[in-house]
Amino acid sequence: MNNFFLLPLFVSMITGKSPRLKFVLHEASRFHFAQPENYISMFHPAGSDRLYVGGRAAVFVLTFTSRGVRDLVIPAASDQTAVDTCKAKAAPLEMECDNFITVIQKVNDTIIVCGTNAGSPRCWMLVNDTVLTDVRGNGQMASASEISPPYPSQKSISLPADGSLYSAMSSVAGHAGSIRRTFGSQKLLKTENVWLLNPQFAGAAVIPSSVQHKEEIYFFFSEFNKTARVDEEPYKARIGRVCTVDEGGIKALLADSWTTFMKARVMCGAGNTQQQYNNMKQAVVLTAHDKRAGVLYGLFSNAWGKTVVCAYSIEDIDQAFSTSKLKGYSSPFIAGSRPGMCVRKNSTSGAGGHNDIKNLGVIRYHPEIEDVIRPVGVAPLDLPDDAQITHAVADIVLAVNDEHYSVLYLGTDQGKILKVLHSSEGVFVISQYSLFHNEGPVLNMAIDSQKGHLYVGTAMEVQRLPLADCGRYGDTCRECILSRDPYCGWDRSRRRCIPIPPGYNVTTGTLVQNLDQSNSSVCGEAAALKQRRTSPREVLVQANTSVFLPCPVRSFHAAYRWEKDNCIKNYPCLFSGGYCVLGPAVDTPLREGVFRCMATEDGFKVEVISFRLVNGGGLPAASSSAALGPLLLLAAVTLWLR
Repeated sequence: MNNFFLLPLFVSMITGKSPRLKFVLHEASRFHFAQPENYISMFHPAGSDRLYVGGRAAVFVLTFTSRGVRDLVIPAASDQTAVDTCKAKAAPLEMECDNFITVIQKVNDTIIVCGTNAGSPRCWMLVNDTVLTDVRGNGQMASASEISPPYPSQKSISLPADGSLYSAMSSVAGHAGSIRRTFGSQKLLKTENVWLLNPQFAGAAVIPSSVQHKEEIYFFFSEFNKTARVDEEPYKARIGRVCTVDEGGIKALLADSWTTFMKARVMCGAGNTQQQYNNMKQAVVLTAHDKRAGVLYGLFSNAWGKTVVCAYSIEDIDQAFSTSKLKGYSSPFIAGSRPGMCVRKNSTSGAGGHNDIKNLGVIRYHPEIEDVIRPVGVAPLDLPDDAQITHAVADIVLAVNDEHYSVLYLGTDQGKILKVLHSSEGVFVISQYSLFHNEGPVLNMAIDSQKGHLYVGTAMEVQRLPLADCGRYGDTCRECILSRDPYCGWDRSRRRCIPIPPGYNVTTGTLVQNLDQSNSSVCGEAAALKQRRTSPREVLVQANTSVFLPCPVRSFHAAYRWEKDNCIKNYPCLFSGGYCVLGPAVDTPLREGVFRCMATEDGFKVEVISFRLVNGGGLPAASSSAALGPLLLLAAVTLWLR
């Protein structure tokens, strides 16, 4: 059992961009679909353990507990007439002639569910979480085709705000895209066809305001670039904006259209270089308690499919919409007035009022502003180069120092989740989670800041994991601090890495954090100087055998080396997966002696594991070290299989 033969190992370099920690999770809170769900929508009521998932001809009502997931499947089949018509039309794909649930949203006390219905969209109300019925109530409702696309491959966005539902429909097959108010007590409005050029929507967000009538909704999309050269991408990324108080124009002009719609060009790239990312795939907005002092995270791709994330200041965007010149319009604005501003319809200020025909005309023909929205820090966030991101969510966390920090959760095409801290210091990849038995792209995610959970869905599974995963970081102050997780702090009194409790008092609390840099000096000199030794594990080395010593990599930001018999000479190792392996080489005599694996991070060296090699001659191992044989062999097999 002490003879270990391995195929040549692939060497992987550990870089600062990589996740510091990597975890493989097998949580009980996991739900498996009976068949692959290639398109899924999600709705999670904040503060609950319930998740609504829209799939193919069904709504899954999932209740998560620490022991598992209770599920209720609500059938939502297509009308047979719609199916027959869909097949006769030759749908984009034969499998799309079914009812894919694309929208699940709660507006006031009503859960609205809409689906493709085999190319003839329909909407329902979900009653008592058990049955779908026709929509009824006091509010107005647009046609279902303006809320749900006819096919799931056509991207749509829905967002509840101020008692209404707002919907954005991407362009497909010659049908113009649109931004509409589609449900609620307010007037149903739409964009003019000339305002959008084949848009593909990526997201929407409410931008709150302390003044209620100034509340806005931002829509994020990519638009066809009709002026693109042959060597340019055929897209331009955009932000569109409307006001929630908008009630449309006058009978002669914009009667059923937005009077506050404006749009701006968004750039994502490395400064003024040609390396730009123009196709916006998704957008996430975080706003703190001071409302507009927030951040937009945009997920972009280029013509080669590479994905990046750019961050933008909400204040900068708000300033641009409020002050920029309008493209193609050079005349002065009416005194005390500016087209497109958020003003109630019965306002007497004249600032965009319904009787202001000139301002309505300006917005009708010149909705685009001249200013270009550029990212904070000029370039995209410095994320791992091999991360092909498919979905993103974000949270804003109040840390021990009473400052707010952004945490991004990025799902990849391999079903992994990157947990990323974004601060004024830049980007720090806290950890990587491998969640799923069947690897596949992350299709959707939902985040619950109130109860501290992240829900992640692929075509095969839906899983929940905690936002504050502090217990995984280790049992020392140094390990807790170097994690740089704003959800977690080191409790001096309990000597544990714990989640920051709600309402934590900065002045009287005993928690320690250091988020702006990787520095564990806050733990004190005694903790920094303490050297931990491990008990060497004995291995009998027989003649003419090769020995490989595995060292588990705990931090991928540490430097790993092996030492022999406490000598000055160090030996490098090969990295494969989660191990730093010491193997036989000309200058690495793996014979008798004690070999210690040392990890250096933050200027502090820690012993991870040690082995005592003993000359066992030609006899088979029969001592207590025989029990170690399977351990090393298992580690070796793990390396080989990776």
